[in-house]
Amino acid sequence: MEVESAPCALESLVRVKICGITRLTDAELAADLGAAMVGFVFWPGSPRFIDPYRALRIVPALPPWVSPVGVFVDQPIDYVRGVANLVKLGAVQLHGQAPAGSYRQLPYRVIQAVRMAGDRPLDAVGQLPRHVTVLLDAYDPVRVGGTGRTVDWQAAAVIAKDRRIILSGGLRAENVTEAIETVCPFGVDVASGVEERPGVKDPARLKSFFQAVRRATKGQGEELREAER
Repeated sequence: MEVESAPCALESLVRVKICGITRLTDAELAADLGAAMVGFVFWPGSPRFIDPYRALRIVPALPPWVSPVGVFVDQPIDYVRGVANLVKLGAVQLHGQAPAGSYRQLPYRVIQAVRMAGDRPLDAVGQLPRHVTVLLDAYDPVRVGGTGRTVDWQAAAVIAKDRRIILSGGLRAENVTEAIETVCPFGVDVASGVEERPGVKDPARLKSFFQAVRRATKGQGEELREAER
């Protein structure tokens, strides 16, 4: 399907999620710059894995307008619920095949990741409950998240016209302005694009990323924290 080439008219501020947080200093800087969400990866197969008890020492330092999000990959729903309760997560982000009924079993805001490959994302998104936020990520046969690959923004724009999405996959300061203007997402998610190495954020890249988001939102980025207070 084709998408009109005219710039999108953003109806609200674009939320920024900084994912793969492993250090308190990175979480605090992300919050200061205007992040609405910070992500903690609780899947041991990720180079950005963080033990739930380490995350527990970071979350209380977050300001109230920044939501801590737990990232899980095909892990038992009881484990997801247990970590969410322990760390006091604001939302859970699920990668892989969510177990039947899991959306009803989780008393948290749910973000379901859908990897973009061929025509399947449209079908996968269509099967998700409307209250579930969709995160569109790049497909990789081995790695889950943080791949540095971009998604098909035109295809993502089609989905964004129908429901709330968070755009992920290969975003960085150099391309996030164009990505937002093309897709009109509810939010953007970045990990590798603002890092020195997996799990360690680069302050300069973080600042540049938020500056680029502000350009796309016509200078409204500074209002994000006030809107979330």
